[in-house]
Amino acid sequence: MKVLLITGREIGYARNEVLLRALQRFAQVDVIATTTEPRSLFWNSLLMTVRALPKVARGGYDLIVVGFYGHFIQALISRLTNTPILFDAFVSSYDTLCFDRQLFAPNSLPGRAAFWLDRATTHAASHVLLDTPRHVDYFVQTFGLPAEKVSALPVGCQESIFQPRVAPAPNASCTQVLYYSTYLPLHGVETVIRAADQLRQEAICLRLIGNGPEFMAARQLATELQLDNILFAPPVSLPTIAAEIAAADICLGGHFGSSEKAGRVVPGKIYQMLAMARPVIAAASPANCDLLTHGQNAWLVPSGDPVALAQAIQTLHSDRALRHCLGQQGRHLYERSCSEAVITARLREITTSIVDVASSV
Repeated sequence: MKVLLITGREIGYARNEVLLRALQRFAQVDVIATTTEPRSLFWNSLLMTVRALPKVARGGYDLIVVGFYGHFIQALISRLTNTPILFDAFVSSYDTLCFDRQLFAPNSLPGRAAFWLDRATTHAASHVLLDTPRHVDYFVQTFGLPAEKVSALPVGCQESIFQPRVAPAPNASCTQVLYYSTYLPLHGVETVIRAADQLRQEAICLRLIGNGPEFMAARQLATELQLDNILFAPPVSLPTIAAEIAAADICLGGHFGSSEKAGRVVPGKIYQMLAMARPVIAAASPANCDLLTHGQNAWLVPSGDPVALAQAIQTLHSDRALRHCLGQQGRHLYERSCSEAVITARLREITTSIVDVASSV
């Protein structure tokens, strides 16, 4: 099978990277993508589309895969070729802009444009990929997609980086709790900060890595609460994140925000933490509950509830054996449900079906 992969975000973006590696295991893949995060998704998508046009015009591909963020690319490419297209929509622009980040009202001109972009691009594709069954349900119900045209494919992680390591030696002075994010609204960082406030008398230290839209508000809240049990750290590379996970006693997987989108996604960091056999505290959101089992392979707490999150951290802080059990069972869950081998097998099945249908028409 010969495949052309085109992406709007950089090829190193977690979703694109896992998708590329999976495709390369069973297909010959040509890639049109940037290697650095683009400043503008629209202009980068336009550039990637222009770069792809000669290859699309020459043909010879069994399948075109439009990766993340590919909405603008899909809107253009789908008009220019008869080759079947697998569109990794991954998330909804409409949901993200209008409900999660609340940048536009749903009935505003930008809101309606985002809705049209999601609907038009997914309907024009031969098949659509999303990250969770909850997202599949959302797209089917919101944009009228036929259920048989949409598949859920886990995000997974780069297993050459995220693998189990020797557990850290117990820190007698402080239990290390790790959380990293890009400080978006759905991450619910305020919940983490307020949980730290509940734990100020405990021998528990929280390390928050990252930056983003709500970073300054989080720092300000921590200052107002006079917290000295939180250390803020800047964004780091994926290998460094893996080292941070390995060094942590407890990992916070999130998303702790209460938006509907937060309930439909499984955070990428959860896959990374599970793959490394570390104990995870996650929100008891619908998507997380579809994957995780409380007390068996993760510790689940209500979204947006700092008291419950603090109690969960306290429980794992006090029970080293429970932390070990959660980590080991989390790794077993990863291997059977969302590993790269699982993702590859599912993607091969989906792409083969698309190509077979196209060749029979």
